[in-house]
Amino acid sequence: MSNESITVTSSVHSNPVATRPKTNPSLRNIGAMLLLAIMWGLSIPMTKFGLMTLPPLTMTALRFAIAVPLMLLFIVGKPKPPLRAVPRLAVLGVFGIGIGQITQSLGVAGISASVGAVISATIPVFIVILAAQRLKQRVSSQQTLGLLAAFVGVLMVTLGNGGNALDTSGSSPLGVGLMLVSALALSFYSVWSIELSDAHGATTVAAWSTLFGFLTFLPLAGWEIWDEPPHITAEVIGAALYLGIVVTVAGLFLWLHLLHTVPARTAAYVQYLQPIIGIGASALMFGDKLGLLFGAGVILVLIGLALSMRSQGKHADEPQAAR
Repeated sequence: MSNESITVTSSVHSNPVATRPKTNPSLRNIGAMLLLAIMWGLSIPMTKFGLMTLPPLTMTALRFAIAVPLMLLFIVGKPKPPLRAVPRLAVLGVFGIGIGQITQSLGVAGISASVGAVISATIPVFIVILAAQRLKQRVSSQQTLGLLAAFVGVLMVTLGNGGNALDTSGSSPLGVGLMLVSALALSFYSVWSIELSDAHGATTVAAWSTLFGFLTFLPLAGWEIWDEPPHITAEVIGAALYLGIVVTVAGLFLWLHLLHTVPARTAAYVQYLQPIIGIGASALMFGDKLGLLFGAGVILVLIGLALSMRSQGKHADEPQAAR
């Protein structure tokens, strides 16, 4: 893996001072981004399999019940984080993973799939804004144009899948609000995990934050299981294994690595590639039809990716002075 890194202060409460990551990502990092987009994108059809027989919170709990023990194995023998860091790891896990997953699971039930895809596409925008404020990573007008082009591309991909992203008749205000909270929580996790990973290591941060997040939504999942006993099938087990091992464990480690080797705005672009891969895979697996608008949206997303990855000027990512 590449050795470029973002160096930040170890405390969330101190003024962050970030050094410049490499502005133009290497081919290895581009490959890692594409791999992560595939891993996370395939979670869409795999989740569909699981939700055929399990309610959302139970499915999420099963996924993390597989992921958490595996993550804890990775930190066996490694130094434990100091006690002063535990509250910050807890906040990161409770809000970034726990609340993020709870609101996402409950929000999905109250909105259409097309509206959900569009709201999820706001995550890169939130990450860019938070990174600009917290890590002082500048965003050029060309890169802003790239983010906008990609967002429009996601709208087109959604419309090309037979959904109407502009029609909110099947979506409740509560569902939309919960999904927006989830998007903010996941964006918070991405940016603040950079600081904690720099101080304590990505593996430690991933394992402890995921554990705290799992403990957050476990009581709600337990209530759901009590109210609706789960029906475990081979499809559910396969979906849970994929979501737990590939999406959560491998995906989170790869994501934290990317956040340390490329600017946050570039790493966030993975979020725009996921709907393309997820919708395309779902079409192949479930026989959905894709139109010309889907293809046009894919092209626009790729154009936005090219614009976002290009740096303008030698010091495009040099941080401003800490406030």
